[in-house]
Amino acid sequence: MKKVEAIVKPSKLKAIQKGLIDANIPCMTVVPVRGAGLQQGYSEIYRGTEKSLILLPKVMIICVVSDENLEKCIDVILDNASEGNTGDGKIFIYDVQDAIRIRTRTRGVEAIK
Repeated sequence: MKKVEAIVKPSKLKAIQKGLIDANIPCMTVVPVRGAGLQQGYSEIYRGTEKSLILLPKVMIICVVSDENLEKCIDVILDNASEGNTGDGKIFIYDVQDAIRIRTRTRGVEAIK
């Protein structure tokens, strides 16, 4: 099992969510986050004063998938999040040792189906 964390623009969330559901990967957690990477934020003038906004709003999509669904999950995120610009986001992949469904006490891959 793998944990996929994708940090993307908020405007891409609906397309990614629809793509994951269509790919039979309906389970996800979405967290609003703020951060800075290569995009480096931006400056804006508010009431005559320039303010530098370093941390930009993003969303983090978290999915735990079976090893068989990993590439499908990554492809869906890449296809729906990419505009080819700096600030499109990042995907991180981690190993998951175990998963347990609390209601039934089911463990392993069966717990994430």
